[in-house]
Amino acid sequence: MKAVAGTLAVSLGAVLCLFLVVPLAAAGIGISLPGSGVLRPEALGLALLAFGCEYVDSTLGMGYGTALTPLLMLGFGIEPLVIVPCVLLSELLTGLSAGAAHHLAGNVSFTRRSRATRVAAVLSACSVVGTVAAVLVALHVPGFWLKLLIGLIVLSMGLFILWARSREFAFSWRRVTALGLLAAFNKGLSGGGYGPLVTGGQIISGVEEKSAIGITSVSEGVTCAVGVLVFLLAGRGLVLEIALEPAGIYANDCAASGWVNE
Repeated sequence: MKAVAGTLAVSLGAVLCLFLVVPLAAAGIGISLPGSGVLRPEALGLALLAFGCEYVDSTLGMGYGTALTPLLMLGFGIEPLVIVPCVLLSELLTGLSAGAAHHLAGNVSFTRRSRATRVAAVLSACSVVGTVAAVLVALHVPGFWLKLLIGLIVLSMGLFILWARSREFAFSWRRVTALGLLAAFNKGLSGGGYGPLVTGGQIISGVEEKSAIGITSVSEGVTCAVGVLVFLLAGRGLVLEIALEPAGIYANDCAASGWVNE
């Protein structure tokens, strides 16, 4: 518990340093950072919200996009087609780094011939088909129906977890492929819904919990990379202030840029 508490404290300190100390220090010496200005509570709230969701996701293998997308829609009023590519970009970075951290910590082994590597490869391959299909759907579905679909995905993920908690199934490559396709579609459409399916599906199929979390982190990172690429190829720009620099987000700027509902 001491190690967990220490890690959490250091990580939270790093977040506060990045989004508070660095902008203020830069302003003090006359350097203008992208999106810099008077820091508002919304900016710090977004940073801490993303930090909390990713901490849960890297620990349990689920929860970042599934929780963050609806929270940003409801709490910040940001449009889904702005949120989803930003969530994908941020989780591309965190997913791959979390997978590497789990490997270094010994939670999972991504050696050349390990089953974990093969499962991650199959899931990553599925991401191409599932994510491309999802992004194309997201770009052509009216805003109301897209929000409704995201709500249904979040609800279905909760029901799936409750249904699968006391069940066990034999490991099957066919099941892994089906889960990978469905999870990638969920991810590309809503920014979430990947971890509950893939992590939960692996665990109930007999994969050890820590290994399942590491596998999910890596395959989810690849899925996010595919999603970001498809959004860019489709001409949807990324709002980097949301994806990479929450300290630069202000309510008025969001409204003026058309990122939010008014």
